[in-house]
Parts: sequence; structure tokens; C-alpha cells
Amino acid sequence: MTTSSAPGKVYLFGEHAVVYGEPAVPCAIERRARVTVEPRDDDRLRVQAKDLTLDGFTVTWGGDADDRPDVNVPTPLVEAAMGYIDGAVEQARDAADAAEAGFDITVESDIPLGAGLGSSAAVVVAGIDAATRALGADLAPEELADRAYQVEREVQDGEASRADTFCSAMGGAVRVQGDDCRRLEDPPNLPFVIGYDGGTGDTGELVAGVRALKDEYDFAADTVEAIGDIVRNGEGALRNGDIEELGRLMDFNHGLLSALGVSARTLDTMVWAAREADALGAKLTGAGGGGCIVALDRTEQTHTALEYTPGCEEAFRAELDTEGVRAEPDS
Repeated sequence: MTTSSAPGKVYLFGEHAVVYGEPAVPCAIERRARVTVEPRDDDRLRVQAKDLTLDGFTVTWGGDADDRPDVNVPTPLVEAAMGYIDGAVEQARDAADAAEAGFDITVESDIPLGAGLGSSAAVVVAGIDAATRALGADLAPEELADRAYQVEREVQDGEASRADTFCSAMGGAVRVQGDDCRRLEDPPNLPFVIGYDGGTGDTGELVAGVRALKDEYDFAADTVEAIGDIVRNGEGALRNGDIEELGRLMDFNHGLLSALGVSARTLDTMVWAAREADALGAKLTGAGGGGCIVALDRTEQTHTALEYTPGCEEAFRAELDTEGVRAEPDS
């Protein structure tokens, strides 16, 4: 039995624009997905999922099995979740040269599913790591991140970027622009406050919507480029430890994402509640359409305000997680 965990993430800046070659800066947070893998005697997969903001499900597939979980969530999310796990196993089989390997897999996560906190990337990264180690192979974090990206790219119909998977594998704050991925050294202590509306967004659909808008209107393409400019300015503020400037740039970034149609009433409501509580800045994080916002606030005011904001189901503080994927002791 082998267990690995990997962190979720928030975006300081750059989601959606990163798909088109602009830079993005995601940051790992101390909420993790854990994947436990136990090899089987056949080539089938049996997956038990817990704590994924679902009621949980168990499903077996491979061979002649064609089971699907019966859960009260949108079918695309469930199918995507299974696709991520299946892809992680295929990558592990390839890395270990064990094409017929089967596994019993348990997935547990503190990261809401489809909420913009990188749940899928964390599950894929942890799953590949646990399965390859169970098969006697070890992968460097960079190779692990690349293999995880291939899975996300496949499941998301080619629309994924390397940002989520690289951040989850490496931890800390990272900069991603196309295939150029690197960890940022010595980021300041970032006082993250996260609000969650209990909803989910369909990443593939939202990314496709931005692409259609960008292809139709020149000003939408300019908006994507403007997000890239925000990221470049934000990198300087991050190097200088200028939290106030980071917050101002986050506010700009949210406005541009709203203009691209990827925000939602609940997200906007939480962003404005954070700003009215004197947060240094606030924006949606991830694909949008529902899910989470991230704010910067050294005080407890934003956290308290979000707890009383209609449509916010959960508010919590989150520390920067400087550690990426890691092996966990057997329970």
C-alpha cells in the first residue's frame, strides 16, 4: 500500500490567459488530495472516492466492468474525475513499464471538486506518484508534473495549461508561461483568505467560451493580453514583497475575468464583500463559473465578512504550502 499527497492551489493572477501563452502565477495552498494505491492481481481498477464534495462513491472498471457511480452531481464532473484517475494510472503504467497493472485506489481530498483550487491536478499528481512508487519506479517532480499535465490536457480536450499540475508537483509559488515552468524563490508570506460558494464550474466549457469570445472580438483578445500584463507587473510586486500592489493587481485581474464572462453572481458578491471588508485585493480563482475567490487580508475582517455573505458556504484562511507532492506514511 502506497500513499502520496499533493497540494491544491490558488491563482494570484493569470488563469485563462495562460492557455494562450501568457504567464500565470499560481500558489500552492495547504489543502491536499491524498491517493492510496494497492496493487491487484488483475488489470482492473477499483476506485473509492471520499470527501470530494460528493457523497462519495466506489466504482470498478477495466476488463468487462463498465460501472458508473450513482451520485447527485453533474455527470461531466464525475466522468472527468474518473478520467483523471484513469489517466494517472495509465501514466504510472507507462513510467513503470507495467501495462497490465491493476490497483485498488482510495482518493481523499480536502480540496473542493471543480471549485478552482486545483483538485484535479492534485489528484492526478498524487495518483501518478503513488502508483509509480507502488510499481517500484520513482519520478522526479518535473517529470511527474509533465505526465500529470498530459492527463489534464487529454481530459480537458487540449485546453489545459501546465500551471495547475506544475504548482501541485513543486509546491510554493510558481511561474508558468507555455512550457516554461519554474518555481519562484522566497515568496513573501501571503495572507490568503478563500471564500467558497459550494458550486462548481465546467473548466472545459468555460475555457472554450473564452476561446470563442477571443476569436470573435479583438477586444477580447486584448483583454487576454492585458491579463498577461497584470501578471508581469505582479511578478515585480511579488519579488519586492509589495502585498498592497499584489492586491490592487488582483482587483484588476478579476475585472478582466468578469469581462471575459467567467465570473458568476456568487463570485462577484464574495469579491465585493472582501473589498468592503478592506481586503487588499480579491478575485476569482480558477476557471470560474462558481467555486472560489481568493483575497489578501492580514486581518480577520475578510474572513468574518465572507462567513456572513449570502452565497458563501465556507470561508477559510490558507497558508502557502512550500512543499509539493510527497509520500505519506502508511496508515
